[in-house]
Amino acid sequence: MKDYFTMDDFNFEDKVVLVRVDVNSPIDPVSGFILDYSRFEAHRQTLKELKNAKVVILAHQSRPGKRDFLPLRPHALVFTKILGKRVKFVPDLYCDYAIEAIENLKAGEYLMLQNTRFYSEEYCLKKNFESTHIVKELSKLGDYYINDAFAAAHREQTTLVGFKKALPMIAGRLMEKEITMLTRFLNFEKRPKIAVLGGAKVEDSLKIANKFLENGTVDKILTGGVVALFFLMAEGYELGEGSEEYVKKSFENYEELVSLSKELLKKYGEQIERPSDVVINVEGHRKGIRVEDLPSKYPIYDIGLDTAIRYQNILKNAKAIILNGPMGVFELPEFALGTVEVFRGVIHNAALKIAGGGHTIAALEKLGLSKYFDHISTGGGALISFLAGERMPAIEALRESYKHFGHLK
Repeated sequence: MKDYFTMDDFNFEDKVVLVRVDVNSPIDPVSGFILDYSRFEAHRQTLKELKNAKVVILAHQSRPGKRDFLPLRPHALVFTKILGKRVKFVPDLYCDYAIEAIENLKAGEYLMLQNTRFYSEEYCLKKNFESTHIVKELSKLGDYYINDAFAAAHREQTTLVGFKKALPMIAGRLMEKEITMLTRFLNFEKRPKIAVLGGAKVEDSLKIANKFLENGTVDKILTGGVVALFFLMAEGYELGEGSEEYVKKSFENYEELVSLSKELLKKYGEQIERPSDVVINVEGHRKGIRVEDLPSKYPIYDIGLDTAIRYQNILKNAKAIILNGPMGVFELPEFALGTVEVFRGVIHNAALKIAGGGHTIAALEKLGLSKYFDHISTGGGALISFLAGERMPAIEALRESYKHFGHLK
């Protein structure tokens, strides 16, 4: 039984519905065009279901000091394309211009307000979110507040948590699916459960690995990408100048991360699978070597074929799999084999399959494998926080609002 409101709990027809989305997207610095529409597509169902409401969309783009910290006019245009209906942009959040635009909305119309992070009440405030002008002014005009921004659910900011007592705060369809599917994986009882952790977000992967093994959430972790390099270093392997230079340059705290990897191996060594062979980049060409033959002056770009086949065999029996991170530099065709083979090992299994992380999604899209997954998470930091059992302020706010407005259900 859910302990938060969903969109099934209310009738939104002719109501003013404030909808917080997360469409923070890569933007071409020259043209200002948005380069990837996937986060917009993720909110399609929520917004389409509100076709008879007066819809006010709130969102952010980037953060102060970044080149892509821009107004949301292009975002309104993308939503216009996706919804097949004009989404008007107002360069204001809670003052006269925005208030007038909201008051003039008719049922079936969509309005997008200014980048929420343009306002200090959103980005700088650490407490008293409910007493902000954003909440006070917009809650006077709204009937309901839908939070569909799972990718920002680990943040504690005004538009994510501030409306919980001002209006009934409701999980949008994306938020609901993320909570449901990730909880389903964490609580899934059939065994074995496998986590595939690759890519370059080493600190995040070590955090998840520790939590998963400590709680018994998974039975095995298969490592690839830069994550695997840290476990190899923790085992005492010298990688060689090509890879070690990259590690030292990319991770200021690499010694601390190696130390964390050592601790994990000491506690859970048999449950953490590491590559037995790797692929080095010899002037653009692929060459497989055993890890015993390290160090190499050439950088490591992929897991080896023997490792990929071993991982496939482990995945065959899995009842639930979570995939976060590619096995190597999949963007270069010469070094994509490890990623391709392991990802194929995941999809050829009838297990519950969940994937997340920007590079993972990019790899799945490139390989045409997305359709084989039960759920692909939109979260980056939010996904890591959720899986690691950390505090999720936006989800807490949904639960608090449910308690506060429970009598309305």
